Amino acid sequence: MARRAPVALAAILLSSTLLSGAAMAQQQEWFVPGQGQGGAQQQRPAQQQQRPPAQRPAQAPQRAVQPNPAPLPPGEQPPAAVIGIVDVPEVQRNSTAFNQVREEIEKRRAKLNEDLQKEQARWRDEQQALAAQRATLSPEDLRAKERDLQDRVQDAQRIFRDRSRNIEQAAQGALMEIEQALAVVIRQVAASRKVNLVLPRPLVIFNEPPFDLSAEVTAQLNRVLRTATIPAEDAPAPAAAQNPSAPRAPAQGAQPRRN
Repeated sequence: MARRAPVALAAILLSSTLLSGAAMAQQQEWFVPGQGQGGAQQQRPAQQQQRPPAQRPAQAPQRAVQPNPAPLPPGEQPPAAVIGIVDVPEVQRNSTAFNQVREEIEKRRAKLNEDLQKEQARWRDEQQALAAQRATLSPEDLRAKERDLQDRVQDAQRIFRDRSRNIEQAAQGALMEIEQALAVVIRQVAASRKVNLVLPRPLVIFNEPPFDLSAEVTAQLNRVLRTATIPAEDAPAPAAAQNPSAPRAPAQGAQPRRN
């Protein structure tokens, strides 16, 4: 039973509040002035003529199950259960590694949302400025500025999506490290107490305090894993936002735009 602990702990750890909620505000699909709706709407296909249902092939008759099957040969009797209980949420609250991961991931998410709001405000300002220049620009210049603005917005959105995905992957990797260490610690504590069956606290309605291994598991986990590994965040600011007048390099594999 102890070998199945990592599977149950994975489901509990990965459903914790650390990974709940969106990593960032929803990406706004920007509308650039002068851009029309691309592509006509697809015509709804004509209603197909209903076909008669195909006849099902005749099923083979099922074999009846014998009401009194032959008994199996005697097997090995399982040992007497010596039960221990672990409150995983309590272990998380008192784990220095878990709290370190939670604080770091929350800080990165807050920084991501802050940068996103600044970028959205920047694009709104440029959009309004472009709308004010409509009367003074030629149609060719106006289309060129609109395309450039739309391209820079799309590049920024891609960068923020990549940052959000990197934050979530860092959180999952750190939680997996804590989960693996916790599974080893639970087996260690259970073996030291001669326990052969460990149950999570939510499955138990009542228990005497000696059955609870949570305090010992927490203390041992903090001894063997005080901090989890969190990769450094690589979050470059959008190049177009740093210098809007600088020419943009085409995306990898993309063909240069021709006017």
